[in-house]
Amino acid sequence: MVSQKTPASHLVFYGWYVLAASFMLLFFQSGARFAFGIMFKPMMIEMGWNRAAISSVFFLNMVFFALTLSVAGRLYDRYGPRWVVFISTILLATGYISTAWVRSLWQVHLSYGVLAAVGTGGASLPLIAALMSKWFEKRRGLAISLALSGACLGQFVLVPVFNQILLAYNWRISYMVMGLIILGTTILALAVIKGDPEDLGYQPYGRLAAEDKTAPKETRNQAADQKDLNLRQAMKTVSFWFFLAFMFVCGGGDFLVATHLVPFVTDYGVSPTAAANMLALFGLMSLGGILLAGPVSDLIGNKIPIAAMFVLRLLLYAMILKFHNPISFYIFAGGFGFTFLITAPLTATLTGRLYGFAHVGLISGFVTTIHHLGGGFWAYIGGWLFDKTGSYNITFVFSAILVIIALFCTMAVKERRHVVHENE
Repeated sequence: MVSQKTPASHLVFYGWYVLAASFMLLFFQSGARFAFGIMFKPMMIEMGWNRAAISSVFFLNMVFFALTLSVAGRLYDRYGPRWVVFISTILLATGYISTAWVRSLWQVHLSYGVLAAVGTGGASLPLIAALMSKWFEKRRGLAISLALSGACLGQFVLVPVFNQILLAYNWRISYMVMGLIILGTTILALAVIKGDPEDLGYQPYGRLAAEDKTAPKETRNQAADQKDLNLRQAMKTVSFWFFLAFMFVCGGGDFLVATHLVPFVTDYGVSPTAAANMLALFGLMSLGGILLAGPVSDLIGNKIPIAAMFVLRLLLYAMILKFHNPISFYIFAGGFGFTFLITAPLTATLTGRLYGFAHVGLISGFVTTIHHLGGGFWAYIGGWLFDKTGSYNITFVFSAILVIIALFCTMAVKERRHVVHENE
């Protein structure tokens, strides 16, 4: 029988190495992924497509990415992350490199819309959050936030880099460089990443040893009586459907702005370089949101930070409908960026709070599937409505209405442990 080691058994708990490797993985993958916004107009101009056509590529990408999440979550729960991440990276790198050679719309649908999407799903934010939730029991929210902050810094650092490559060469070279960088850095990360702590004989950080009897008897009995719910059982609770509803709206806002921010502001005369800097600021500010969300959820729960996010988004939509100048664009990019990844750590922690952590990979993967389906759909609608009306205004109006609905759904979630026999 393998002995269970506590964090005190070694100078540095191995989970911190896993966290660092996960940070690096997301840094490069997310930085490359969110460069799509700066590629939007150059691809449109060279290939002769309209905004709906380019948006349809991103929509397809989000659909396949979303559908992959639940499958990847199940594989992660069963086999651990290493093989899932390895195979996904091969597909992701192949997708980006193939995009550099496309000559027609169906080809970019296949390379970016399918291959890159499936590859992204195997090393995504919800699965990294699920991995951190297995390694950390104490300071779980903080650990998830630190790991996922790699995505924020990757967008901040790499979007301007890829934009300079685009300006110096073209968007095809940018995609080629993306694929090669991702392939190399993931190999390094996989040398460190392990699955559950038990693989190395550890307990999660902060958990009392199995033989420790210091916990109150009633607390231990209560924990023994609570059975973790699987996805089918979670679906029988009303809170789950409110959870899905506000995550759909959240994803819609996320990827509407991430996809259309650069084309939107350049329509008002902002230079491509300044627009890329706004998208980079979007990524940098998301670091503040994600680092705040995790620790705050440890203290006051998940609902209040999510509700506050929707309130801020409502104010930002109102502002951008009225003001169209560089200052308002920077405020919009920074403010929306701050809200962008707030739900990333909270999806895993809220899932665990409601249903336990035994099936956190599958359940949080399913929830994030809905989130990204909303993102892909609304990004496409934004491009389609622009082609019909010549403006993003109607899209922002509808987005504000959906945010109000999502706010009510957030507050309707019962943030407590749900049990199998509960009939809500």
